[in-house]
Amino acid sequence: MSTEPPPPSLRETPPGRDAIEVVVGRHLRAGWWSLAAFVALGAVLELFHAIKSPVYVDAGRETTRLLLRLAHAHGTLLSLLNVAYALTVRARVHAARPLASASLLASLVLLPGGFLLGGIWARGGDPGLGVLLVPAGAVALLVGAIVVGRGVSRRE
Repeated sequence: MSTEPPPPSLRETPPGRDAIEVVVGRHLRAGWWSLAAFVALGAVLELFHAIKSPVYVDAGRETTRLLLRLAHAHGTLLSLLNVAYALTVRARVHAARPLASASLLASLVLLPGGFLLGGIWARGGDPGLGVLLVPAGAVALLVGAIVVGRGVSRRE
């Protein structure tokens, strides 16, 4: 058996304080700026509904409406989740894992982005091809949640 220490990617020690602040800052920025973007999307959707915009409320546009609302809702939720992750990392440094960070940021782009693109290019009852990003975003979210859950469950 080898007595060499495991490579840095396999170590179970949390990153240093500077690395923690980088992760916290990244997720706070991503979370708050994307929250602003998805709240603005919600306001635009409300405006389309209020003025009875044909591209939004006409018969046959149900798929578009559904997918755009899903983009708004998932984007808003995932924005808040990234802010929560930043605060979690501050409280429990073992939650700061590169895989968790990358997965949560990827889900923030892929899930609502897939719904948004699917809704913009929807034809009749069929979503656009952008909706194919949604399953990848869901997997990224699941991976991120598992990695964070394992990190916060560790005894320090």
